[in-house]
Amino acid sequence: MAAEGRIKEIIRRDRRIMITTTRQKYPLVVSHGEGEYVYDVEGNRFLDFSSFIAVYNFGVNARKEIRSAAKKQIDSMMHAAFYDYYAESPVRFAEKLVGMFPSGFGRVFFSNSGTEANEAALKFSKIFTKRPYVISFHNAFHGRTMGSLSLTYSLSVQREHFGPFDSALHAPYAYCYRCPLKKSEDDACCLAGIDHIRKNILSKEVGHGEVASIFIEPIQGEGGYIVPPAEFVKELRKLASENGILLVSDEVQAGYMRTGSFLALDNFGVEADIYTMAKAIGGGLPMGATVTRTSLGDIPPGAHANTFGGNLVSIAAAEASLDYVKRNYASLRKVSLSKGRMIMTRLLEMKERYEIIGDVRGIGMMIGIELVKDRKSKEYASKERDAVLYECFNKGLILLPAGPSSIRIIPPITISIANIKKGLDILEGAIKALPKRSR
Repeated sequence: MAAEGRIKEIIRRDRRIMITTTRQKYPLVVSHGEGEYVYDVEGNRFLDFSSFIAVYNFGVNARKEIRSAAKKQIDSMMHAAFYDYYAESPVRFAEKLVGMFPSGFGRVFFSNSGTEANEAALKFSKIFTKRPYVISFHNAFHGRTMGSLSLTYSLSVQREHFGPFDSALHAPYAYCYRCPLKKSEDDACCLAGIDHIRKNILSKEVGHGEVASIFIEPIQGEGGYIVPPAEFVKELRKLASENGILLVSDEVQAGYMRTGSFLALDNFGVEADIYTMAKAIGGGLPMGATVTRTSLGDIPPGAHANTFGGNLVSIAAAEASLDYVKRNYASLRKVSLSKGRMIMTRLLEMKERYEIIGDVRGIGMMIGIELVKDRKSKEYASKERDAVLYECFNKGLILLPAGPSSIRIIPPITISIANIKKGLDILEGAIKALPKRSR
């Protein structure tokens, strides 16, 4: 789908005035959307397999009741400076939100995004433990503001010229597809990351009593939609507990029913000490939340705050969205898992047909496919991945990349079966359209 006149003009103006950021290679200029479709400014319609970066978990432009709640709040009051004054709706929403967490969680901090939620968790873990260091993993993405950027370890362009990052240490994640110690696909994934923390970080780099927290994405998002084995996550929980380290679960992309559970970490049978959420939690409006165990205590007044956290319009949308989840939890869980299995089955069939698909992985409706030059070398097929995304766009399907050569499959959980099949047909057609040597 070639860029037309108005599209080209808007992109030209954008490039002239906006600071460069992470734009997709295909020219989508959004106008409006509803349900499973989005329209550009020329009236072209696209099926959404991106949920606009896992924000629209229940449909493009959110559900009608979520939009209505936000509109109603706008007419009453939009901003209440919640961290200087009091307001009821943020408190009411916080009370509902902690009800979705394990027993013992009862402290909430609201912010505006995932990176702010992780900044808060980073600061809270340090002040709770009085320890200076934090640990995250290779391929991790926790945000781009300075504190969360110290945890991010995904692409060099995200960190280059912004250092030094003094307090964050990094360990290998359980990236089973590329685990150097696996001799075959049937081998259990190594626990190299856990061993590295024990044998190097806690024995050589810093002392056992100096690490405040370990941050983990239950499923790594920007790094490539990488799913660790349950053993890895359980061993990490054990290691943290043994050393008085707080475990922080970054649920920003994987949480909020995306994997069939409100908390993605629940899929691994462990609990964190601090959780962070954003993206889908605001129902389409800017929203971040950091939720901690009550037993960790509180922070001194003035130690952390922000101007727009608990914004009344965002809270209204978030509360309406959470009410929808609570009313429909069982059905949302069921459809996320069943539709996810359907997508996985089709993608695995495609893997059998196309050599370029090296790996398919995911839980629920958070699924990634990794493209490789060939399966023996596992060389990243980045250009081919980008070509597939562009061809899908030309055929009316929007998808997002992840990692060096992966594609994320994250349609709205509420998407119809017919549109899942339609989108996967377009995806397979785009892979099939690659030059034979690339397939």
